Amino acid sequence: MELGISSFGEIAPTHVAGGDQAAARRLQELVALGRRADESGLDVVSIGEHHRADYVVSAPEVVLAAVAAVTQRVRLTSAVTVLSSTDPVRTFQNFATLDLISNGRAEIIAGRGSFIESFPLFGQDLNDYDTLFAEKLGLLLQLNEQEVVTWQGRHRPAIAGKGVYPRPLQPRLPIWIGVGGTPASAARAGSLGLGLTIAILGGAPAQYVPFADLYRRSAEQAGHNSAELPLCLNCHFHLADTFQQAADEFFPAYSLVMNRIGRERGWRPMTRQQFDSLCGPDGPLFVGTPQQVTGKLVRLHGLFQNTRFIGQLMLEGMPHEAVLRSTELFGQVVSPAVQRALASQAV
Repeated sequence: MELGISSFGEIAPTHVAGGDQAAARRLQELVALGRRADESGLDVVSIGEHHRADYVVSAPEVVLAAVAAVTQRVRLTSAVTVLSSTDPVRTFQNFATLDLISNGRAEIIAGRGSFIESFPLFGQDLNDYDTLFAEKLGLLLQLNEQEVVTWQGRHRPAIAGKGVYPRPLQPRLPIWIGVGGTPASAARAGSLGLGLTIAILGGAPAQYVPFADLYRRSAEQAGHNSAELPLCLNCHFHLADTFQQAADEFFPAYSLVMNRIGRERGWRPMTRQQFDSLCGPDGPLFVGTPQQVTGKLVRLHGLFQNTRFIGQLMLEGMPHEAVLRSTELFGQVVSPAVQRALASQAV
């Protein structure tokens, strides 16, 4: 099972035009985290895309290219690329360029996003929410297969026999579908034979097993071998030498971000008691010691048979050194322990 880290680049909004030191510092921290992940033996670094003042990354390809320049082996992927509100041609070109820069390490996780700010920003109609994603995903997949493309749709000007360049170093860019709570998206990923990433950001992980079952069932019905398709799970995580230290470091950052989103969506404020419950053996937060998180990851694999796990970092309100240390423990201690445990189960 591959292990990696992910970040959305949370930041306290400064609304500064010029001289935004906080944004510059956060981006430099993301690059440093990518380097630490690579040095620590992790397999994947993923960067999210948002178009809000409280997230610093609107162009994950650019950040991933900076990470590529200071790493050697980690896979580099978006998490997610908000495909509905972007141009698939430009997305393909950007990630093909990243693939060339990184010597063949680029991937795309395509999704509809957890926020809607990008739709009006780029002139898209929210009434077309579903058809935008389906049409643009189809074009992206065609671009990945064909150098010269002829295509026509509703939401973008037609393409008449045009070449799209550059081409990636890999024969094809790995393209995944990212889902949070939409069964139709899991079924789409399976029917297309694409990798699936399930974001488990609330509720017990066991509640998401039907998404994985639907994904594999849809793949088999479409003629794909579901055993060969990759499945990734994405959960918030933080590691420290003791559970108390990990929880005390992570709770302020986690509650800050979740409560800010909660005010927009009508959620009740998170309490420390609720947080501690989410960190429990069956909860969605992978917060604790390397031994505790290793055990949860092995149990998670038993439920899902996932091929990849991405730990979602929190940056705003977290000491950077603590996040670096967590990443290091994940790669140097948890990863080998998980691989040993899974190997022993397979014997």
